[in-house]
Amino acid sequence: MRSILSAFLLLLAICATGVAQATRSEFMSLDEARPVLAKTGDLPSELKGDVSENDWDHWVRRQDKAIRERLEAGDEDTLTNLLRWGVSYTKEYRIDREYLAQYGKSTLVNSFAEHRADDLIRALASPATTNEGLIQERILLEKNGFAFKTAKDRAKLKEYLLKNLARMRDEMASFREKLPHSAENDESQLYAKRGISLDTNLWPDYALDRALRELVESGALKPASVRRVAIVGPGLDFANKENGNDFYPPQTIQPFAVIDSLLRLNLADAKELRVVTLDISPRVNLHLERAREQATAGKTYKVQLPWNSDVPFSEAYLAGFTRYWERLGDQIGSAAEPVAVPQTLAKDLHLRAVAIRPEITKMITSMDANIVFERVPVKDASEQFDLIIGTNIFIYYGRFEQMLARANVSAMLRPGGYLLTNNLLADEAPSHLTLAQTTKIVTREQPSIIERVYGYRRD
Repeated sequence: MRSILSAFLLLLAICATGVAQATRSEFMSLDEARPVLAKTGDLPSELKGDVSENDWDHWVRRQDKAIRERLEAGDEDTLTNLLRWGVSYTKEYRIDREYLAQYGKSTLVNSFAEHRADDLIRALASPATTNEGLIQERILLEKNGFAFKTAKDRAKLKEYLLKNLARMRDEMASFREKLPHSAENDESQLYAKRGISLDTNLWPDYALDRALRELVESGALKPASVRRVAIVGPGLDFANKENGNDFYPPQTIQPFAVIDSLLRLNLADAKELRVVTLDISPRVNLHLERAREQATAGKTYKVQLPWNSDVPFSEAYLAGFTRYWERLGDQIGSAAEPVAVPQTLAKDLHLRAVAIRPEITKMITSMDANIVFERVPVKDASEQFDLIIGTNIFIYYGRFEQMLARANVSAMLRPGGYLLTNNLLADEAPSHLTLAQTTKIVTREQPSIIERVYGYRRD
C-alpha cells in the first residue's frame, strides 16, 4: 500500500506542474473574441464599453481559473457516484435514481445511504486496499483536509458524503423539473452552474459511431479524409453517471472508441492518424500521458467495456448498441480477459475487455486546454483538425461561453471539417460553423427520449 500511495502522490505532484507537451494551447486574443463580444447582448460587466487587450487578458485568466475550480465540485460528484453505485467496498443496495429521489424521506433509503457511507469510509481508510480508484479518492480527500484516524474524523467525513448525496438529489430533482419545459438550446446549457465531472460511459461513443456512419453514407466524409482529430474532455471512467462500476481501475475510453470507429469506417489510415485530447483536468491529462509512456515501452492499454442491461432503453436501441459493443475494439486491439465481476452485478452487467495495441495509444497526445478560452495554435493547413469531438462537455457552459468555445473550435478546424457534439451550441455570433447534420437516436420509447449528435461543418 505504501508504494502505491507514494506513486500516486508523486503523480499528483507532477500534475500540479503540468504534463509535458510538444504544443501548448493559447488563450484567444481580444481581436479573436470581438465577433462574439459584438453579438452578445448580456456581456459580463467587465467586458462592456471600451475593453483593452489587458482588460481582456485579465478577465480571461480569472474566468479560466474559475472554470478549473469547478473540477473540485465535479470530484465531489464522482465521489457521490461512488457512494451511490460502488460494489467493491459494500454489499448494500445501490442508490439508483428512484432511491436517490427518496433519500431524506425514506427510512429504508436513509439506511442504505448510512451503511454505504460507513462501508466506503472503512474502505478508504484501509491500508490494505489496492483499488486504484479508492486510493485516488483518498488522496483527494486528504488533500482537502479530511482524515480517517479518529471517530471524529470519520464522522466529519460521513457528514460530508451524505451532504453531497443530498445535494445531488436536489440537483437531479431540479434538472427533472426543468427538462420537460426546456428548449434544445436551454437543455444544452443545463449544467452551466454545476461542477465539471470526469465520469463517463459508453453510450456517447455509440452515438458518435452512428453519426460518423451517417456522414460516410451521405458522402460528407470521404475515405481516408480524417488525419487529425481533437477530443475535448475525453473523460475518465471510474464511477460513471449511469450505473457506475468501481471494480476496475480508472480508464479513458472515448479516444480509443473514436479511433476504432474511424478505422472501421475507412475514414482514417492508422499510419497517419493523430489524436489530441484537450482537457482541463490534470488527472485526465496525466492518465493519458502515463498510457502513452507505457505504450512507448511496448505495453498494451487494457480497457474494460461494461454496460448494464437494467437501464430502461428500448429493445431497438439496445440491439443496435449491442452490435456496436460486440465489435468495439476489434480495429485497435484484441480480446482480453476482463476483470472479475462482483457477484451482486453478475445478473445485469455485460463486460468485455480489449488490450489496445501500443501503436494505437501512441497516436494520442494529451494537452491541457480550456476550450472556452483557449485554442491549439494552427500555423498552416497541415496542423488543422479534420474532426473535433466534444460529448457531454458544452452542457457545462452558458450561451456566452459556448459562443467563445465555438469560435475556438472553428479556428482549429480545416474548411470542410466537422465538430460532432451532443449539445446544440449557442449560435448568435458568427463562427464559420454551420449545423449540417443531426443524428437522432431514439433511446427510450415510452416516454420518448431522443439522443442527438449535431454535426457542425466548417465553412
